[in-house]
Amino acid sequence: MKRKSNDQPLADVIDHLLHQYGLSAKYREFKLLQSWAELMGPMVAKRTDEVYIRDGVLFVKLNSASLRNELSYNRSKMVELLNEAAGKQIIHDIQFK
Repeated sequence: MKRKSNDQPLADVIDHLLHQYGLSAKYREFKLLQSWAELMGPMVAKRTDEVYIRDGVLFVKLNSASLRNELSYNRSKMVELLNEAAGKQIIHDIQFK
């Protein structure tokens, strides 16, 4: 079937709508939070009680003090990894609780 000249891929239409309604940044944050377990691995995911983003800061509540200490030493690497996964700089800092 021949495409009409004004046909666009669905992904492009969705991106346009998200941008039009000012939801692009929130959607990127949502996708990043959804991929937390995959990006950090099962050990970190299992010990994560809560994770959310506010004003470019990722807040991570962990149920392990030793893991919290270890991750705090790797904070800058984690920021880099998360932003790379998002395809844009979303996270400026990480706070562990």
